[in-house]
Amino acid sequence: MKQDVPDKLVPVIAAHASLACFRKFEHNDNMQTWINGIFKKVVCVVSEKEFANAEKEEDHIILTESALENREVCMAFVPREEYPKMFKYFKMWTPQDNL
Repeated sequence: MKQDVPDKLVPVIAAHASLACFRKFEHNDNMQTWINGIFKKVVCVVSEKEFANAEKEEDHIILTESALENREVCMAFVPREEYPKMFKYFKMWTPQDNL
């Protein structure tokens, strides 16, 4: 999730991202393994630069938000046993204001 997305929108965007990613990649072997629950599920917040770098990785989907003028707000990745090293440095999302 881009770090400037308002907290009140993050849960809904994350839910849509999860579903959209599943629908796009539901026949992917890693996605099928995820369905059985072995992968950790997280929501991270990233800067524009981190978003652009993550976009270079394979098997992802980018979501836009109509409430934010249809700009790109979130990226969801096919689950995998190991993510690229840069993912380890992404911050976990925590709400900063009242939802």
